[in-house]
Amino acid sequence: MIPVYWLIAFVVFVGIEIATMALTTIWFAGGAFAAFLVSLTGVGVEPQLAVFLIVSFILLFLTRPFAAKYINSRTVKTNAESLIGCKARVTAQIDNTLGLGTAVVNGQEWTARALDPDEIIPKGTMVRIEKIQGVKLLVSIWKED
Repeated sequence: MIPVYWLIAFVVFVGIEIATMALTTIWFAGGAFAAFLVSLTGVGVEPQLAVFLIVSFILLFLTRPFAAKYINSRTVKTNAESLIGCKARVTAQIDNTLGLGTAVVNGQEWTARALDPDEIIPKGTMVRIEKIQGVKLLVSIWKED
């Protein structure tokens, strides 16, 4: 394969990475560059493709966990995700069997259901938001530590 094709692939992968900033193609750019270096030695297409795949996957498996942990560590949770673990006040009795219940958190009223399907939580009880399922809060009674 002509070395210039590997350079084109390298530039395309780097361009995609720059455009998305999502750590999706940087490993393949490394593989394309390694294949470019191998192509300069004059070997056939199969060894070049093998080097591309091997280097790409080695980079992916060795650096992805590190990159995901340290580079994307500033990812901001969505509004809903940030509510998990927060305290809420039940404004209408929560009864999963009857499909009833609301709770207020941060001034917004949400449909609420008990995490334990058999539990009935009376109005005015403080609850902890355990999960969010669609537009419903799944809650349990707040227990002070």
